[in-house]
Amino acid sequence: MNLSPAIWAITIVAFLVAIGLDLLIADRKPHVLSTKEAATWVLIYVGLAVAFGLTLGQLAGNAYSQQFFAGYLTELSLSVDNLFVFLVLLTSFVVPKEYEHRILMLGIVIALILRGVLIALGAAVINTFSASFYLFGAFLLFTAVQVVRHRNDRPAPGKNPLFKLVQRVIPTVETYDKGKFFTTIGKHRYATPLFVVILAIGTTDLLFAFDSIPAIYGLTEEPFIVFTANAFALLGLRQLFFLISGLVERLIYLSFGLAIILGFIGVKLIFHAMAKTGLFGWSFEIDLPVSLLVIALTLAGTTLASLVKSRQLANPSN
Repeated sequence: MNLSPAIWAITIVAFLVAIGLDLLIADRKPHVLSTKEAATWVLIYVGLAVAFGLTLGQLAGNAYSQQFFAGYLTELSLSVDNLFVFLVLLTSFVVPKEYEHRILMLGIVIALILRGVLIALGAAVINTFSASFYLFGAFLLFTAVQVVRHRNDRPAPGKNPLFKLVQRVIPTVETYDKGKFFTTIGKHRYATPLFVVILAIGTTDLLFAFDSIPAIYGLTEEPFIVFTANAFALLGLRQLFFLISGLVERLIYLSFGLAIILGFIGVKLIFHAMAKTGLFGWSFEIDLPVSLLVIALTLAGTTLASLVKSRQLANPSN
């Protein structure tokens, strides 16, 4: 895709406006998001993503549309794993319910900026070194194994290097001061837990980006599609958190589903690298429609299996 700087600028501005409006709504009247309200916003953002993907297909071709939807589904599935970490962080720092909106939105903004940097770096590496697909593929296979091995581990926010750094460099207090990031006690200024949580969420999401960026580059080499798929997946993450925060614990097979997706894309990347470098005369590649089907079936299958198993555990007599 040969896109002009103007198209990139318009796209970035559009996402910034959407994020700004979302943040404005979250800050204007802090409240606990109801299931109905969260579901409405999630449907709006999913609808926008679908409309964007279909429009992309009409303007640039169905192949690009398929790449977007495959990338969007992959990023959305990985984002569900992010939600569990967000839940642990918010619970660990005892964040008041009315401020969770603001925390999540600002953390997502930070994550989007950091992912943008990684997307640009990934594109530069791919354009320079075709063999980099071997590295990306091997990394995803390694990650898939780690996801299964550590599926029962729980994140420890206190181990976050940035959190420790903040405590050493910036004086902090353990109490919240309404929705403020900094508070003044006497003549001294202190960071509140709200400030630390935002940094923790932003940097923790960056760790997830090291998995998701190589994963989506296994589905498309177009930086524009990589960026928009990530942006759309992150846009509705705040509302999705409130919609499924009670459901996350029931997705007991989510780790296996993510491992299958990451492992599959890792193999796809290695096949692509072998075909591109001509290793052993290899020419076979996994088509995008096949990738889209595998991702969709894996998500649907693991979600259904998780809900059935959770129901059995909740009602052992049935």
